[in-house]
Amino acid sequence: MTLLHPGEIEKNWLQEFHKTVQDHQPAFIALHLQEFGGKNYQENMGSAEHLIRKLMTSEELSQYDCVRAFIDNDFTQPDKFTALGSVYFIHDSLRSVQIYDFQERRFVSLSGHAAWISSLEDCPNVHKERFPQDFWTEFAWTRKGFMRTRWLIHNRMFDLVNLHFFHDASNLVSCDSSPSVYSSNRRRALYHVLARLQDDSDAPFFLFGDFNFRLDLKSLIQAQGWPPSVTGESDGQIVAYEQDGEVQLVMKIKMFEHQNAKIFQDDSVHMLLRFDHEPIPFLNELTEVQISFPPTYPFSENVMKPSEFMGTRCPAWCDRVFMSHTARGLLQKGKDGEDCVQYGRTGGDVCMGDHKPVFLYFKMESQLEQPED
Repeated sequence: MTLLHPGEIEKNWLQEFHKTVQDHQPAFIALHLQEFGGKNYQENMGSAEHLIRKLMTSEELSQYDCVRAFIDNDFTQPDKFTALGSVYFIHDSLRSVQIYDFQERRFVSLSGHAAWISSLEDCPNVHKERFPQDFWTEFAWTRKGFMRTRWLIHNRMFDLVNLHFFHDASNLVSCDSSPSVYSSNRRRALYHVLARLQDDSDAPFFLFGDFNFRLDLKSLIQAQGWPPSVTGESDGQIVAYEQDGEVQLVMKIKMFEHQNAKIFQDDSVHMLLRFDHEPIPFLNELTEVQISFPPTYPFSENVMKPSEFMGTRCPAWCDRVFMSHTARGLLQKGKDGEDCVQYGRTGGDVCMGDHKPVFLYFKMESQLEQPED
């Protein structure tokens, strides 16, 4: 299999990011990154930091004359390290913008470029936490956590939260129960984040990052009506699901090979969303713009097959943008058919790694206007 060189992935990523900015021309950009430095972060952290510097000074973003970057890169502090990165770009046309100082408990003005690349423990503009170890007892250590910033734009206050939740370690465990044990771990983490936000303020908030939300695998398979057959191999258990004598799905701990992978593409989005159960317990507190794009994970890293899914996990919408109901009220409503809100996925035709980034573009209601009914 021909894999992309990291330099090519970076080139594709920058290209797609700049294209999305060019298409929408936002006045304020919030970019949230997870697994900063990648899986081999000890080796790659320097290159990842270079990418941030390159992004901040790129010609394509030259009209964003105010930039703030907050990168948690200090892996020498394993009890605090989250590998999260949050970068914010403010266009020169947008002047009434302030960021919150959590130490002084007040908003402060911004100008120029500044980057905090460290453990962020002393950074006054972020609230960062790594999740408690007992949230994920199967592993001795994890980087999962969240990072929050608070903003005031034209007298509209809101929080932006970058987060990374726990993954599914085994497909076989995932399909054992509904909801899965992994779903329970993510639910605990999200309740933890919401509690932290509500303890501190009633500010509207946007949550976006890698939720690692997965489809309810047991329900999805049961809906197909396929009887399973279980066998053993030298490297572990294998489960096959058959219909009319033909194998439809083969699963191992880290294998998910479906005979008809097209069901996870565009035409089946509505059907698959019936099994997107993980957000349901939070709908009293959170909302999301209607999804109309295919799953965002796990994609092939084969240079020749950038739009195909990798045969390791059941495709799912891991990468999301949720918001409080008060934050949803900040989104400007359309007039005369104008589409003021767009929720989409980028990089469908190029390899950007195993995740495809998502974006939410919207216009914010003016403080001077009354929201429409």
